[in-house]
Amino acid sequence: MAHADWSDPTPAAGWTIAHQIAHLAAADTNVLIAVRTPEAFDAVLKRTEAAGSRHADLEAAAGAAKPRSVLLDEWRSGRAEVAAALRDLPTEHGFPWYGSQLTATLMAPLRLMEVWAHGQDVFDAVCAARRPTDRLRQIATLGVIGRELSFHAAELPLTTEPFRVELAGSDGRTWTWGPADAEQRVEGGALDFCLRVTRRRYPAETDLTAVGGDAQAWLDNARVFL
Repeated sequence: MAHADWSDPTPAAGWTIAHQIAHLAAADTNVLIAVRTPEAFDAVLKRTEAAGSRHADLEAAAGAAKPRSVLLDEWRSGRAEVAAALRDLPTEHGFPWYGSQLTATLMAPLRLMEVWAHGQDVFDAVCAARRPTDRLRQIATLGVIGRELSFHAAELPLTTEPFRVELAGSDGRTWTWGPADAEQRVEGGALDFCLRVTRRRYPAETDLTAVGGDAQAWLDNARVFL
């Protein structure tokens, strides 16, 4: 990214590389508000509601208009502050977030997931490959946990049938979730699963396979965020 033109477009419609970085920086700012001054987070929610569906675009555009060096410094310092703030929190201490209460235990992998997903947009923009690491397991776990969200977002009934997920991990081992005898199954590479649940690839662009109608419906609609 050091040699990339931050005005280059990314796969997200209307977003340049600068928009992607600005979005991450703004999200880190909001995390710090929620953790440090939770009583002030209501103002963040009100600004989000007032802007409606254009909120993310407007916020990213405002950050993208800053000089590249300023934006990069803001993002890097914000990331460091978020990491420190989450480390200092008691494990189960709750703080407000969008429509819920979160803990550091959940926010840490959520921030990892978002940075990785938007980072993928930047990698795609500059046509560069990235090396998968074992940290993908945290994103894959969010993807498995997000099955209920996926069905809800697609307005599909949530089945009570158990699911099995088997993924080829970057460490050479098979990562598994769910009972081994479950009839609903999703299998494939961990990288492709993470790309799918973060909505960075369509199912046909991955090596993922589904066994069972509900498993296929999940794969078709998989997501970890609304």
